[in-house]
Amino acid sequence: MTVTRELLYPDYSERFRSVLAELGDAPIAVIGHARPDGDCIGSQIALTRALRGLGHRVACVNPDRVPRRLQFLTRDETFHTAETLPAGDYTAIFVDCADQARAGQAVLSRFPTPFISIDHHLSNGGFARHNFIDTASAATCEILAGLIFDHDLSVDSVAAQALYTGIVTDTGQFRVNSTTRRTFLLAAELMARGADPVVAGYELYERETAGKLQLLQHFLASLKLECGGRVCWGTLPDGIFAATGSTPEDTEGMVDYARSIEGVQIGALIEERPDGIKASLRCKNPVYRVDQVAAKFGGGGHACAAGLNVKGVRLAEFEERFVEAVRERIAAVDAAQPIS
Repeated sequence: MTVTRELLYPDYSERFRSVLAELGDAPIAVIGHARPDGDCIGSQIALTRALRGLGHRVACVNPDRVPRRLQFLTRDETFHTAETLPAGDYTAIFVDCADQARAGQAVLSRFPTPFISIDHHLSNGGFARHNFIDTASAATCEILAGLIFDHDLSVDSVAAQALYTGIVTDTGQFRVNSTTRRTFLLAAELMARGADPVVAGYELYERETAGKLQLLQHFLASLKLECGGRVCWGTLPDGIFAATGSTPEDTEGMVDYARSIEGVQIGALIEERPDGIKASLRCKNPVYRVDQVAAKFGGGGHACAAGLNVKGVRLAEFEERFVEAVRERIAAVDAAQPIS
């Protein structure tokens, strides 16, 4: 390891080594969450390849397919659903899942007792037998890269590209406040192991579809401001994906346009689905704790990035409830730390 002479995750070192020794001979399922993002897919690929390097039989499992813009990472890996995974008694390892439910009901039914959870979400209460949860890390891929390097596990160019991509996406291209010196040390080492930033940048940010741009046009036209311009949100009504020739995965990164406006502290993207609402929340300063806003609707996530799903509610009704929730959050922040 050339990253550093010190352990990157010293608090986890002995426990992680012990847990690896417990894995035994059973096949392993590395499980990610619904609507997987770069951190999820990157974590799955890297951990799968590292465990294979130790002689284990490993498969990746997701409730949803790999998004188009991340498929460049999966050319050497097959991703299964709970239904298509071959029969067997698997050891379940969850990555980048704030809670077990994020992997979907079919996964919950097949893997009711997770062996390991590796994650960085604030709302993760530790649902597995062994939990490696570090909320100070910018990405689950950052945790995995550190653990893999600390234990000299296998990192080929495919795994390095996957880990780098996960770090890039979850740090917003190294812009979020959880980005640290360690993040850059790991990115540099992953480049040394074969990660290509040019390839990641092209695949992630320069292959937009015409449908996504039409979807973005609708989102920008819907933006609204509240709380003296400190909250901005936009909406996508039911049926918009069919109307624009886009897909739900085309909403990736769209919420950042709402947050990017000068003076806005909390940005949100609210999607109306046939069965309810999905919303993504972002903020510039962790003091605003959008995970606490999401928690009011049964969601969760990070201080600066969170999400929620609410069944059986329509857009107009949810907007009213959302505005009330963000007003309460802004008032709580102002009461505890007046904003000049």
